[in-house]
Amino acid sequence: MKISIQIAGFLILLSLSLAVDKAGTSAAKFLSIGSGAKAVGMGGAYTSIADDASSMYWNPAGIARIDKMELYIDHSNWLADIRYDYTGFILPLKNSSSFGLNFTSLSIPEMNVTRYGEEETGETFRAGSYAIGSAWAMNLTNRFSIGFNGKYIREFISRSHASAIALDVGTLFETVFGPTIGMSIANFGPKMQMGGADLLIKTDDVSNNPDINADLSTEQFNLPLVMRFGISNRHLMGEMAVLWAVDAVSPMDNSEYLNMGCEVSFFDQVFVRAGAKSVFMVDREELFTIGGGVKMSLFSHQNIQLDFAYEVMRYLNHILKFSICLTN
Repeated sequence: MKISIQIAGFLILLSLSLAVDKAGTSAAKFLSIGSGAKAVGMGGAYTSIADDASSMYWNPAGIARIDKMELYIDHSNWLADIRYDYTGFILPLKNSSSFGLNFTSLSIPEMNVTRYGEEETGETFRAGSYAIGSAWAMNLTNRFSIGFNGKYIREFISRSHASAIALDVGTLFETVFGPTIGMSIANFGPKMQMGGADLLIKTDDVSNNPDINADLSTEQFNLPLVMRFGISNRHLMGEMAVLWAVDAVSPMDNSEYLNMGCEVSFFDQVFVRAGAKSVFMVDREELFTIGGGVKMSLFSHQNIQLDFAYEVMRYLNHILKFSICLTN
């Protein structure tokens, strides 16, 4: 218990020392897109639930409590025909620990190159972002878990790119009173800076030679560091169960807000979800979510769960998300 309190206190102090700049632009904003239809269907209030492979995004401590091998696939057509995909794999280990792998990608359809005074160049370019991560988590006690997720991040557009390595840290604590408390800090790492062949130019600023190579200097941007603190509880009513959750979120590049969600399950096979996102955020764009799912048995020890979530935005187009979870 003493170790649990010390770790939780360290995470709080670390978040307070880092979350200084509350406005501005950050790099790798695709890391702010929620993974998993179950989590999104509950409004993103998932830090203290974290019970599937998408928890490597929300709170890596959650994978320590997954006792079966699990494959998780998540897909959505995000804003402006942008494709978002997340894949996670969990392998339980001995000594109450688990290992996980995850891959997140944001891809944009191929686009035509245009230049000033030259609309039809016949050239095309691609742009996108991805993160490859590995996670490890352990149950330190029967009530307290801690987890880590390290990831390599890369963004590119045409022949320019930026990359960085980041770390996520999370904890889960089941209180003696019933509710579960979760806390996580995500995207802790160095700044990102664009470089590449597209930034190479010819210049004659140094001498009269017009063929001197030079690189354009670009700004450095912070990763979207974010701290989440969540609380949740499950209430059983016969064959029906009600799960509620609330997350307080403090991002570096925006104002603080709340995510709230609820799930009603029947026979632990049929699920109905709803949630409210970004409550109290300044200039709130994400409004509320609804979703559902079904769990089925394939063979004696294998299950498949299909989930969907529908996210309503204020001005932008709404988002439909699908997830498949296979356990063995």
